[in-house]
Amino acid sequence: MNCPHAEAAQAGRNPGVITIDPMVQDLDGETVRLRDAGALARIDLLGVPAWTVTRHAEARQLLVDPRLVKDIDAWGLWRSGVVTRAWPLIGMIDAGRSMFTVDGAEHRRLRTKTSQALTPRRLEAIRPAIEKFTAELLDALDAAQGEDGVVDLKAVFAQPLPMKVVGMLMGVDESQHAMLTRQYKAFFSMLTPQDERLSLLAELDVFYTDLVREKTARPTDDLTSALILAEEGGEPLTEEEVVGNLKAMVAAGHETTIGLVLNAVRALLAHPDQLRLVLDGEIGWDAVIEETLRWDTPTTHLLMRFATEDIAVGDEVIRKGEGVVISYRAIGRDFEQHGPDADAFDITRPTRNRHMTFGHGPHICPGAALSRVEAGIALPALFARFPGLRLAVPDEEITRLPVMTQNDTAAFPVILA
Repeated sequence: MNCPHAEAAQAGRNPGVITIDPMVQDLDGETVRLRDAGALARIDLLGVPAWTVTRHAEARQLLVDPRLVKDIDAWGLWRSGVVTRAWPLIGMIDAGRSMFTVDGAEHRRLRTKTSQALTPRRLEAIRPAIEKFTAELLDALDAAQGEDGVVDLKAVFAQPLPMKVVGMLMGVDESQHAMLTRQYKAFFSMLTPQDERLSLLAELDVFYTDLVREKTARPTDDLTSALILAEEGGEPLTEEEVVGNLKAMVAAGHETTIGLVLNAVRALLAHPDQLRLVLDGEIGWDAVIEETLRWDTPTTHLLMRFATEDIAVGDEVIRKGEGVVISYRAIGRDFEQHGPDADAFDITRPTRNRHMTFGHGPHICPGAALSRVEAGIALPALFARFPGLRLAVPDEEITRLPVMTQNDTAAFPVILA
């Protein structure tokens, strides 16, 4: 997993640099170290040096700064050949042309098409389908209990729900959902050899290209067809652009919702007094969702933006060509934004302490509303069906997957009653 380039690897021996652990063995400790390092911290990503922003105010500033761009060709280490496609995280940055990898007018053009395909009206129209999927998966959860009453909440409920939803939106047959889940899991895992990861990316490109061509020939009422057919806002999207948008939206969309649902359940089970407030109707589920998003973000580190000129942030300077990561988990624990109790989960927290877990500025997550709708349906339905839900193991025995960008657990064993 180490970068093969000696020049980049020197960053890991710099005493001022925080190494991001690919095995995610101590996420809480890493979050504290990043936050305590200041608004900007020097980090090492598998041998590659970068900056990360760890504070709310500075992140808001940088996320709207036009001097920070998504274009990988602005990255000095990429242009010089120090970073190549042998680096395990390159697939999250050099991911093809989409709204996630361009800026300015081109970003607005690509994002407009997606917005046309994922409108509030469309989200409201699919609400009954999400409720139906949720009910079916709750039945499956009940049926999947072992003799000891234990069932994996992630595998049976939290993971398939967002894949069913995004599959429906895209027009992907349900028979393909398990394959996509496996592919993305292997892509994000730091245990996957890089040659296998690059092969996975190529296979996903083939899958989405075939899907786009099928929908071009026979459009239906789904997001893929809408992206292909959207005409407002200038030049239509190319096949490559539709493929890029879909590939990234599925990756970000289903992973985010898995984390949101499981992190909310975990937080509530660890704070039974707050769970009681929700079950008694004294606090709404929207407060649970927003506090979970702040306190235990589904995305830990978002890769990556690049400086097109020197940018001063406080006493530090991001030099032209350097990479910048957004560390959303540290940002969510910012004392200045959320108060001295920022490390505490508190669904009664004042609404003035707004988080920015779905981003800010032009690249704010286009699927944020969908993730909130899914969690807003799934969580109350889960606890209404199984009000005695509890962990089947001590909380500290829940292990995290070796994924540097997502806050994901290997499994989530529970007892339903």
